Amino acid sequence: MSLSLERLRQWRQQAGDRNASVAEVNSKAHTPAQAPMREHESTAERLTLQRLLYTRHREVAKRCGTPTRHVADAPRVPPGDEIAPGLWLREQWMPQAIPTQSLSLAFAKRHDETIEPSDLLFFDTETTGLSGGVGTRAFMIGAADWTTNAENQPGLRVRQLTLSTLAAEAAMLRVFASWLGPRTVLSSYNGRCYDAPLLKARYRLARLPEPLSALDHVDLLFPTRRFWRGIWENCRLATIERHLLDIVRNDDLPGSEAPAAWLGYLRGGDAHNLHRVAAHNHQDVVTLAALFLRLIDAQTQSDSVMASAVTHPGLPRSIRTSSEP
Repeated sequence: MSLSLERLRQWRQQAGDRNASVAEVNSKAHTPAQAPMREHESTAERLTLQRLLYTRHREVAKRCGTPTRHVADAPRVPPGDEIAPGLWLREQWMPQAIPTQSLSLAFAKRHDETIEPSDLLFFDTETTGLSGGVGTRAFMIGAADWTTNAENQPGLRVRQLTLSTLAAEAAMLRVFASWLGPRTVLSSYNGRCYDAPLLKARYRLARLPEPLSALDHVDLLFPTRRFWRGIWENCRLATIERHLLDIVRNDDLPGSEAPAAWLGYLRGGDAHNLHRVAAHNHQDVVTLAALFLRLIDAQTQSDSVMASAVTHPGLPRSIRTSSEP
């Protein structure tokens, strides 16, 4: 028996496979000597060992009644903690000031409407495809809201749900629905045209109550285009971050590569790129909160310029604009 097969037998026994020793003995008795394993065979063996150890760890945690936790650098561990079979939740809290007054929606051409900061839920999805359709599903949902932590400190809470198996989709949809209330106001970047319709379709296909249609939705893409179209090369969120919010992403995995990262994980690959997808999604929802406030400021400045134009119709536009604080 080769050294690699011997190691596999030992690890299978540690993972709880009682038939490993019997199977290997029978295999040794009836199988001739094998050549050393090739590199791709060694990789497959390593992934098999990881899956066996993960299964053993989950079963032990289930018997002990403790949550399933893993070290951050484990090759096959998705971001967060497993809260249901195949569903992972990562929750982070970022200290920052919460707006103390109601927020105007004038930038969305809703001039007489305001909302409470605590009612806003910024969300974004990572999906298995970019074209939509029945076969496209969300494998990650990120959401951010302004709230206080256990120490009553204000900040932005970011929660992310990640699927590690297709069977966990219904559980993910139920958890996301539990984050929504009658007063929740959704906010996204092109989510009205893409993310929300996709999630609505998945709720219907899963035969679950669909909670999104009853909620207000403020899509930040359209007012962003109205204020800054033609100033920069495009109105992609990363472009707005760089030019308007002074946010530069490091080692960012483009959203177009997210489907391949998740499918590669499902086919036995490691979770490295899946963690990069989570970092990308995390930054997306954090940016939405900052962009919402920036749009309110832009509308306030625009209203001031218009008021000045009415008050001083004879002044050149440049003078009227520069006179504003």
